[in-house]
Amino acid sequence: MNAVDQGDVTYSIDNGIASVEFHHPLSNSLPGKVLAKLADTITELGTNDDALVIIVRSAGERAFCAGASFDELVAIDDLEVGKVFFSGFANVINACRKCPKLIIGRVQGKAVGGGVGLAASFDYTLATKFAAVKLSELAVGIGPFVVGPAVERKMGLSAMSQLAIDATEWQTAEWARAKGLYADIYDTTEEMDHAISTLANKLKNSNPEAMRLLKQVFWRGTEDWDTLLAERAAMSGQLVLSDFTKNAINSFKKK
Repeated sequence: MNAVDQGDVTYSIDNGIASVEFHHPLSNSLPGKVLAKLADTITELGTNDDALVIIVRSAGERAFCAGASFDELVAIDDLEVGKVFFSGFANVINACRKCPKLIIGRVQGKAVGGGVGLAASFDYTLATKFAAVKLSELAVGIGPFVVGPAVERKMGLSAMSQLAIDATEWQTAEWARAKGLYADIYDTTEEMDHAISTLANKLKNSNPEAMRLLKQVFWRGTEDWDTLLAERAAMSGQLVLSDFTKNAINSFKKK
């Protein structure tokens, strides 16, 4: 099976706590179909009365998310296709933004590109000490245009700029915690999962209307993101058509 066709999103609801998991055999990278299902799942859970709080996680142990699917990127051959692909990330970010339920992020390992954007889009993100971060887009001829607003909102322009410019270097989980991306980090996944379970069980007993209104406060000033992120997706869609970017992505894939 082609890598673009692999991966999936599943969810379960247990006693008011919804757990969403995405997976892909290539370090939980995100082809378009996985992005679409992830956005749809978060939106659906936002209207499901059985879900009082949402946890988003990925499968496996060491890689949270490798970002965009390189196989899908190199296959993009016109602007509209490129815009649609990058809009997948915009749709997930906007689904998190608009969801009336608080979303807890579980980051067990490294996050690259769109993976950092996901971590920044959750309302409260916990991670392990293995959850280093990197915005690698510039290194492959693009730029973190779509995820940039989410990362900047959570970490500030200075930290986002550092990640975007030094695109080949990892920053540690402790650095990401200090910049505000992670609320806390843990030595083991077991410790992280215990903290997530404790928090989720507290939140499920909180006033749903109060949480909904609190989330509106958190995301104030992002009301134009439907338009903004669509514009950013078009920028990335244009850049991915260039020979420079295609050659850079192909070189990156061979490493």
